[in-house]
Amino acid sequence: MSAPEFPATTERSTLCGALRAEHAGTQARLGGWVESSRNLGGMVFLNLRDRAGVVQVSFNPDFTPAAMIETASSVSLESVVRVEGTVALRPQNMANADMDTGAVEVQATSITVLGPAESIAMPVVAKRSNLPAEEIRLRYRYLDLRRAPLQANLILRHRLLQVTRAFLDARGFLEVETPILTKPTPEGSRDYVVPSRLHPAEFYALPQSPQLYKQLLMISGMDRYFQLARCFRDEDLRADRQPEFTQIDIEASFITPEDLYTLTEGMLQALFAVAGIQIATPFPRMTYADAMENYGCDRPDMRYGLQIRDVTSVFRESDFAIARAAIASGGRVRGIVIPGGAALSRKQVDEIEVAAKSAGAAGLMRIKCVNGVADGAPAKALTDAGRAALRLSDGDLMLLVAGPDHISNPALDRTRQDAARRMSLVPDGASELLWVTDFPMFAVDPETGRLDAMHHPFTAPNPEDFGFLDSEPARIRALAYDVILNGTELGGGSIRIGDPALQRRVLSLLGIDASTAEERFGFLLEALSAGAPPHGGIALGFDRIAMLLAGAPSLRDVIAFPKTTAARALFEGAPTVIPADELAALHLKPAHA
Repeated sequence: MSAPEFPATTERSTLCGALRAEHAGTQARLGGWVESSRNLGGMVFLNLRDRAGVVQVSFNPDFTPAAMIETASSVSLESVVRVEGTVALRPQNMANADMDTGAVEVQATSITVLGPAESIAMPVVAKRSNLPAEEIRLRYRYLDLRRAPLQANLILRHRLLQVTRAFLDARGFLEVETPILTKPTPEGSRDYVVPSRLHPAEFYALPQSPQLYKQLLMISGMDRYFQLARCFRDEDLRADRQPEFTQIDIEASFITPEDLYTLTEGMLQALFAVAGIQIATPFPRMTYADAMENYGCDRPDMRYGLQIRDVTSVFRESDFAIARAAIASGGRVRGIVIPGGAALSRKQVDEIEVAAKSAGAAGLMRIKCVNGVADGAPAKALTDAGRAALRLSDGDLMLLVAGPDHISNPALDRTRQDAARRMSLVPDGASELLWVTDFPMFAVDPETGRLDAMHHPFTAPNPEDFGFLDSEPARIRALAYDVILNGTELGGGSIRIGDPALQRRVLSLLGIDASTAEERFGFLLEALSAGAPPHGGIALGFDRIAMLLAGAPSLRDVIAFPKTTAARALFEGAPTVIPADELAALHLKPAHA
């Protein structure tokens, strides 16, 4: 690893981790944290750490005053010290190949304790397998952030930010900040709201995204906008979700989906290169309909096969009651074939079935091909021709779900992922990127038939489907697209509605009447009526990209001060109770009042 550049200051001449063999014979003035200490009877060795790395500092009577050796021998771990001395080559047999600075040491002539560590609540240097519980690390985040892996993640995040800005700036995009205190609008999740002191009983909302503002910027003639935007959503959390997060937000005028595909692919290529990963462009594309039919989800992992098969026709005339009942009620019989899966134990298949059930399936129908013969209750209910139509090879395991697509799709998606993991079908280090296109304009509630926006209410319909607006709106495709990496959505976007009359029509289809539309979106409708260029954009989850490129297991590992899955900030203790007098100033009452 090359040494980082660092401008000298009064306190430091360089960084600890920047020293190399070519610096031998020079004077160094270092500041950092004491990571470890060894006292060898008159000689003391400290490992001194800063964000660039660790270097060994030696205190020897041959070159170090006795008082300085005494200070070095008594300094506590994690104390902040300043050290001055000469950079020297370590004897060849004592060089440390595991350290970037392992060829040298600093032969100290002085040490000053600047910040003694009186108590350390958790160890800083530890292997991942020995780390304290995450709740403890979040409670003492200032200590956790001293760990080299987390510092490396934040350094990577910084570099990704700079590359993003440089890439978009070079292509004529302007970085424009949009408001944090804004108006509540439906974006798919609950808003975080902020009471107004000056306007009793009125509230701001924190933005779930800058969607409306970036459209207003296009109407304003700004032409090309981007922002590293802070977004806020009050939703249930998990490893790859936080209540506040950052997205790369992009919008442009006079642009088509093809233009946005090219722009996004080039930007991701530049971002991946920061992590040393080369990706090929253009990315393959798949329609939403094909993704759901063949993989059961709109973000398929393309690193392995296991495509879904439709065997409804095979089971339509079978004697298998579960399958026939599902088909009779309008459902289908679909499943995946796992090569070599017949070797899985019954317990292992039961565990796969638990995953399918967690996604809504009643269970999995199982067929094994052993010695070239399809076996299992579903197979026995078929004719010889029916069993042949399954197209199974010796050693295959077929797992089937019978039911409507809104049940079988998520269940088979989970089955596919679990089976791939168990059969070691997921290659290490592969990066399979994919565009999913032609999303439906609307999601249809299977129980009520109610329409909801698949992405958001401002997504433009495909002009080829305008004829379905009045008759069959559920058939309308949107000019919307998502970019997927290894089964994870990196981001999505769309071309926007530029016609205020069409925007009102779409809001009406979503059950938003004219008066409600004016109340919620009147400012956008007014602006659209003033002349709107064709425009569209995309938003990419920056934290998620950083997490994937860092190889981190959680978003919390690439965010300096994250929240827990309960949306709590453990170190500072947020959220917290507000005193009654402060609530009164905001025209609010305590919850128990």
